[in-house]
Amino acid sequence: KTGIGERVLQAADVFLRELKSAEQSGRWPNLITLYLPQDHTLASRPEAPLPESMIADNDLSSGRVVDAISHSRFWATTCIFIMEDDPQAGFDHVDGHRSLCLVASPYTKRGAVVSHFYNQTAALHTMELMLGIPPMNQFDASSAPMTDVFTAAPDLTPYKVLPNEIPLDAMNQSQASLSPADQKFADASLRQNFDEPDRVDDDVMNRILWHAARGSAPYPAKFAGAHGKGLKALHLKLDRGAVDDDD
Repeated sequence: KTGIGERVLQAADVFLRELKSAEQSGRWPNLITLYLPQDHTLASRPEAPLPESMIADNDLSSGRVVDAISHSRFWATTCIFIMEDDPQAGFDHVDGHRSLCLVASPYTKRGAVVSHFYNQTAALHTMELMLGIPPMNQFDASSAPMTDVFTAAPDLTPYKVLPNEIPLDAMNQSQASLSPADQKFADASLRQNFDEPDRVDDDVMNRILWHAARGSAPYPAKFAGAHGKGLKALHLKLDRGAVDDDD
């Protein structure tokens, strides 16, 4: 019953085979993108993998990739950016005011949480500087590079992947075994468009995932969506008239 949940591990396996070939040839691309889509989850869709299982799948796959690269001949000159999707199309599985970005390299500050205000184009600008190429447009050109993340003294200690503590093959219950409350969220999950990322109803998806993780605990609606809390400290303002043109 691993089904959908196996696909990310398989994608990581393909990457690791290519890394092994690159080590043998000594040729390593200047830029690689690897798409691991399980962090969006399938919510409470009956008989699909549990949200926490899909996220654990993503985490394990990411860890295996970092482990392999950090033990490879390319580690000294490699920097890995792991981004949990950007929130441009809504806040679905990630709050609309932030995206998690993990940076792994010999020059990354170890065990540090950097809270300096960076955005998606800041990550792109940082990559462009590393590659020695100019910005693609005014958005990444005007974004500050992520200098606070790095240190001048390299640490070549490799990363050791941690085993998953959450089963990757745990599944949502079948519709026949659901309580009325759980059935409501299962039905809402079945109505979502999971054909590609960012096509779900953000507010509904967030409430489904909250129920899956926290049960009957009250949903923190005041912190969901474009609430603008915390913007003043960053000298930013909420533009309620802004239109998302992602579509």
